[in-house]
Amino acid sequence: MWDQIFSAANMMALICWAVLILLPRSETLYRALFYGPILVLGLTYLVLLGSVLGGAIPSEGDIDFGSIAGVRSIFDNDVGVVIGWIHYLCFDLFVGLWIARNADAHGINRIIQAPILVLTFMFGPVGLVSYMATRQMMRAGRIAGHLPA
Repeated sequence: MWDQIFSAANMMALICWAVLILLPRSETLYRALFYGPILVLGLTYLVLLGSVLGGAIPSEGDIDFGSIAGVRSIFDNDVGVVIGWIHYLCFDLFVGLWIARNADAHGINRIIQAPILVLTFMFGPVGLVSYMATRQMMRAGRIAGHLPA
């Protein structure tokens, strides 16, 4: 069961990232991603986490966010790995959507956006920091021919 949930969440996120990077964007697309897959991933996370915390799904070991050993024990089983992975998928996709929407609003070329979105998909905060740096350089006029508002 956990393999199927993991695979379905991965496939959904992969399709969303491809859509976000490759397809023309509109307000309809932004809303579809936000209220579709991001919401589904978030609700899946909520249900699974609530089920574990409520005891409906047994977890192996104690849930302890107060120490490295405690957090490590959360990820020592399939339940913890799947719930944690869905957390990453949901938040990284949300950040990618924000980056794309913000970059579009500031007229940042999609060719510049694409590698930043790939970095966000693969490495989360690295993509976000890359976007922030790129946006700042553009604002300062360091990237030739582009001065966003």
